[in-house]
Amino acid sequence: MPRQDTEAANAKRGPAGAAPCRVVVCRDCCCGTAKVAGVDHDRQVARLAEEVPVRVSDCLDVCEHANVIVVQPSAAARAAGARPVWLGLVNDPEATDDIAAWIQAGGPGVAPCPDILDLYTFTPPRRVR
Repeated sequence: MPRQDTEAANAKRGPAGAAPCRVVVCRDCCCGTAKVAGVDHDRQVARLAEEVPVRVSDCLDVCEHANVIVVQPSAAARAAGARPVWLGLVNDPEATDDIAAWIQAGGPGVAPCPDILDLYTFTPPRRVR
């Protein structure tokens, strides 16, 4: 890994160098396309990537919730029982900023999910978990 990439990755680490939570952003048939009009999809990914590592995924098969973002807990939080949080209909910059603030605070299992994000939280069908 080039030095600047390593430094950028370390800058995203939480307290005492702990690995942060991670984010998966759906981008395929519905999410991240013109089907969800008026959203700067590239900026949404860039905004989240300012805080934590972001993986762009093909279709997560929950198109009715486009744009979908999954916030995965850090390894330590997962070991303590935290689970991924699925957020759908994330179609405005304010929602993206709310998610970014939560993941900056530690995300699932570390920081309580802000009440405003309850509007976006959903449980995916068992087949896509």
